[in-house]
Amino acid sequence: MGGDSQGAALESADSWVRFHSFLHGGTSSLISTLTTVITFPLYKTVFRQQLHSTAVREAVAQLLSEGPVKLYRGVLPPLLMRSLNGTLLFGLQDTFLQRLRLWGCVPSTALPALAGLGAGVLEAVVFTPFERVQNVLQNSRNDSSLPTLRSIQHKLASRPLASGYYAAFLPILVRNALGSSLYFGLKDPVSETLRACGCSPVASSFITGVLNSMVISLPLYPLSVLVANMQAQVDGGGGGVRGSWQQLWDARQRRLALLYRGGSLVIFRSCITWGITTAIYDQLKRHSR
Repeated sequence: MGGDSQGAALESADSWVRFHSFLHGGTSSLISTLTTVITFPLYKTVFRQQLHSTAVREAVAQLLSEGPVKLYRGVLPPLLMRSLNGTLLFGLQDTFLQRLRLWGCVPSTALPALAGLGAGVLEAVVFTPFERVQNVLQNSRNDSSLPTLRSIQHKLASRPLASGYYAAFLPILVRNALGSSLYFGLKDPVSETLRACGCSPVASSFITGVLNSMVISLPLYPLSVLVANMQAQVDGGGGGVRGSWQQLWDARQRRLALLYRGGSLVIFRSCITWGITTAIYDQLKRHSR
């Protein structure tokens, strides 16, 4: 009887800890959505560069010619994604981490990265439809044929999942799973190293988020370009991942510099966002103990 009640108490405590992970992840992401609103015109400029391989000046000229009303067209999906992303990512990673510790079949140093991999897979499943709608909204070539969010949803729902809401799912799955695994695998070692060098807890968390985002974003940026090109059009683009990559590579004249056009702005924005998110999450976690 005593053992059963103790086990129930421990399980209840673990559930409370995991609830806090979801809550803190959601709170930190919600606060960092302010950067999404402020930098959305910047993000949209980069999206045009990813799609059309234009210079910054040309992309900005496109947005200015469309007027201020359409400048924030497509901002709702990333706001929802950003708010929910931290909730699921931090909460699921912590849940998987506790389960893996109970199984005891994985080296402890690999647990955070493996739990992050699982969280990234589920993140891709949940958020691919949001990203699909966002990319269709941001493509100005869809403005006349698909003028509203409802018309886009209706059009995507009428298509098979692989070419509708879940177009480009495979590259998103690879990008999110690898990115989450790297983020959580590096997070504690980097933070501990910075603390040992004399950084304050908040500064070490912020710098950790910045450095991790840079390490992740640099190699995975081409996958984001591929996703943007695969998802921007509702019709066409049915050549699969390999065919779409070949088209993209040929369109960029087989030059890595053109493939990374706009990448510096995206990576800078990502570094700041993840620095803020990591700092807020760790601070909330410390105060809840």
